[in-house]
Amino acid sequence: MSIEVKDVMGRVAIAVLADASFADIVAAMKRFAVGAVTVIDADRRPIGVVSEDDLLLKEIDTVRHSVSLFESRKRRREHEKAAAVTASQLMTSPAITVTPGTSVRDAARLMHAERVKQLPVIDVVTGRVIGTLHQRDVLRVFTRPAGELEADIRALLPQPGPFTVEIDAGMVRIGGQVRWRSQAIALVEAVRNVEGVVDVVGELTAEDDDLIVVPPLM
Repeated sequence: MSIEVKDVMGRVAIAVLADASFADIVAAMKRFAVGAVTVIDADRRPIGVVSEDDLLLKEIDTVRHSVSLFESRKRRREHEKAAAVTASQLMTSPAITVTPGTSVRDAARLMHAERVKQLPVIDVVTGRVIGTLHQRDVLRVFTRPAGELEADIRALLPQPGPFTVEIDAGMVRIGGQVRWRSQAIALVEAVRNVEGVVDVVGELTAEDDDLIVVPPLM
């Protein structure tokens, strides 16, 4: 069973309007104990994100304008953010979003690739923000009940068995016999991809080895 964003997401959209002040943004972050807020337009569609790093530039960058024609684009943008007073001036755009039907695994990859700890969830039809996916929500898949996890794993196993499945804190040990060695390898990888599995110890035996490489005749 593939776990989707809608199964773990928070139903509160942590967002501010584009004209929200610096103080409003800080207040929203404090209220919801988050490190970023989504910036939305009048139709509640995400247009960007303001993070704590964006706000900190106000404190650490005392030069509120670009001082050199040879500065990088990134450095000039940092000067602009340090001088900014509204969400639209501070935000990084476009906003990186997911939908309720996005798999949690894909959302986790997106968080890792973009180095963010939360993602706005948007309605697939209207594009409006309807919730927030936090890093802690993604990690909840690793606290799935062992019985639920075992059911998903056994659904992958060929019949007839029997196969043994032992689960301890997300670590899975699987034993039994299959026809081919390649089948055993593929099965271990399939189990490893089940949401909530931390790692797999494969103790499967194969009747035949179909991965033997025969050296060419000389």
